[in-house]
Amino acid sequence: MSDGVRGDGVRGDGVLARLSLNQETVRQWSLPELADGCARAGVRGVGLWRAPVREYGVAAAARLVRDAGLEVTSLCRGGFFTAEDPGERAAALADNRAAIEEAAALGTGTLVLVSGGLPPGSRDLSGARERIAEALAELAPYAAARGVRLALEPLHPMYAADRCVVSTLAQALDLAERFPAGQVGVVVDTYHLWWDDTVGAGIARAGGAGGDGSRIAAFQLADWVTPLPEGVLLGRGQLGDGSVDLRWFRERVDAAGYRGPIEVEIFSPALWARDGAEVLAEIVERFATHVG
Repeated sequence: MSDGVRGDGVRGDGVLARLSLNQETVRQWSLPELADGCARAGVRGVGLWRAPVREYGVAAAARLVRDAGLEVTSLCRGGFFTAEDPGERAAALADNRAAIEEAAALGTGTLVLVSGGLPPGSRDLSGARERIAEALAELAPYAAARGVRLALEPLHPMYAADRCVVSTLAQALDLAERFPAGQVGVVVDTYHLWWDDTVGAGIARAGGAGGDGSRIAAFQLADWVTPLPEGVLLGRGQLGDGSVDLRWFRERVDAAGYRGPIEVEIFSPALWARDGAEVLAEIVERFATHVG
């Protein structure tokens, strides 16, 4: 069967069968609406966020998605490891252990990490990155024992000061490669990485010596539109609306050996203001056109 959606609404085989919908893309939906909407659309993967999952109840959320026939492709987010204060660092580690437990309860093997920005008054990027490595050293074995891999996500450099001092895929890999591939991987997110002319080499490197995609823990899609309509955090574009060659990324990730879910993660008030089922139907169409 070729890519596409059958008359009964269920996706066919191929690239489209890997489509996963990140919860924040349809923030207007409750968790039950997300599960029902994805099941109706034939989308079998969902990426979840900790706050709404906790509000619904972790165990209840796990039952809900399981009963809908859905796979939780990732949980977002842990991280924020860069604090210099010992008390803040201990609190961050405790919160990440809780996030690992939540990921395990939801049945996902991928916890996405946003590493954290510079502490107030600091200009020491290398020191902040080293504190990330120290935190990973404490958390990676804990996560692995629970069947969860830590997925370090590089964010666009505009976030380096306040949110994420890891700005390139190469920087993320430099940290991840200190640990076994089964414990720490990286996230390839088109919104954050499309601008970097070394990203193709980075994706190949993430594929590992055997070309089995061993370091790629997650692959996420959003487009880059200008001017950014809602600023840096909420300015992500619908697939096909912007500057990113989404198929190029998918082909490079596939060539690196990654065969996992492809998660659409778009933070956009314009999408949140629309009917969720309409947004999802548009995403399925755009995914087939621009990614598959």
